[in-house]
Amino acid sequence: MGELGVKPQTLYAYVSRGLIAAKPGTHDPRASLYSAADIAALVARRRSGRGRSDIARAAISWGEPVMETSITTVRDGKLIYRGKDAVRLAADATLEETAALLWQSSALAPARASQSSPAGTCGKAGALTYLAARAASDPPSFGRSPASLALEGGDLLAGFGAAITGRGSRGFFHQRLGRYWQLAPGGTDLVRRALVLVADHELNPSTFAARVAASTGAPLAACALAGCAALTGPLHGEASARALAYLRHALAADPDTALASLAARGERIPATGHALYPAGDPRAAALLRWMKPAPELRRAIRAAEDASGEAANIDLLLAALMVQLNLPDDAAFLIFASGRMAGWIAHAIEQRASGRAIRPRANYTGL
Repeated sequence: MGELGVKPQTLYAYVSRGLIAAKPGTHDPRASLYSAADIAALVARRRSGRGRSDIARAAISWGEPVMETSITTVRDGKLIYRGKDAVRLAADATLEETAALLWQSSALAPARASQSSPAGTCGKAGALTYLAARAASDPPSFGRSPASLALEGGDLLAGFGAAITGRGSRGFFHQRLGRYWQLAPGGTDLVRRALVLVADHELNPSTFAARVAASTGAPLAACALAGCAALTGPLHGEASARALAYLRHALAADPDTALASLAARGERIPATGHALYPAGDPRAAALLRWMKPAPELRRAIRAAEDASGEAANIDLLLAALMVQLNLPDDAAFLIFASGRMAGWIAHAIEQRASGRAIRPRANYTGL
């Protein structure tokens, strides 16, 4: 666009990353005005003649967009699913409705109690075991239509829920989790909202892993398993575990003591700030608003924000949800993985439709 010569999506990504300042138009609030100084700085940087290796190295970590997708983007500080504001969607939609939107498929029916699950396991272990078993036996995604993959995706999502909650589980995903965790209706509704908020998030590490698997024609379950494996890392889906440890310490003692303990161990304050949301993570802000946490819990969240100088992100709010609803230790991971199943499947379907394999080159630094 204009002097930059980029697509609108790339311009929006620059804005979301804080590279270009933007504000609503004076006469038309639907339009945006962009900082001429920031644009000039970007143009100058481009003209400085960065080599291909420099560009590739910068793009791999919070850099410029490297892959086209019509599923999800971050624009003007908002998370957008297929053109819809994810926060607004979470106010009323189920995970199944969100999946149908992301997959561009017909509505998904509530799961029936006949869905099987691995014997003797449930929760996180059951979820990973289920995906591994399906990955070993399901047909490849190669050569199949988006409609066929979406149909299998619905079965995979339902089975994933059964693997977490048990064979007798039925209903919409949030209802199944609500019964599994013995939640009141209000808590179950908060889980529904959280599932929708984490359903997809552009090209994050787990989604990229799922797309790489899909690009080889691997079974849909293998693509989801690749995403789930990446999610187990402490810097991705398990980030809420570190946030939970902080919140529990802050509530047992006080926030200052908990923050001092982090500093003494040389650890950064967990789950605050986000590179895609310079003005704050809208998912976290929405979940905080819907939760209406007790004063002690809100004080612990605010203390982390004040100490870090950055707003809480979704990982901290998932941890706060665990505290408020008295959920088990693996609950945040299960909410994240369950919601993100919709996104992984959507990206796997889109990747297969492209017909391309993902095979980047390495920049050799050895002898």
